Amino acid sequence: MNYVLINKLPVTRMEFVVGDKPVKNFKMIERHYFRNRLLKDFEFDFPFCMPSSTNTCEHIYDLPVLSMEEKVELVSHPFETKSDSFYFVEGKLIMHNKADYAYTTELF
Repeated sequence: MNYVLINKLPVTRMEFVVGDKPVKNFKMIERHYFRNRLLKDFEFDFPFCMPSSTNTCEHIYDLPVLSMEEKVELVSHPFETKSDSFYFVEGKLIMHNKADYAYTTELF
């Protein structure tokens, strides 16, 4: 994924479908790293999801404050910024996603 490194709030948009049974205590944990250093982590909780439903949610969250030197490092080392997303239902891990990011200072 390529991203422009600007000072805007990131948005996570997620859509998921629930089967014929309700889902209780759905949790998403997202962690962002640069060169194995944790930049930011987020935790989102959904206490109850109705059966046979399609659910969409957006989360707007703050970016970590980065120095100009750190921003230059992120841009200079594409795909060394990574994230892990973990999805749990009632405390049980049901899915794990990984992503790599490349940042640029140019606007498309």
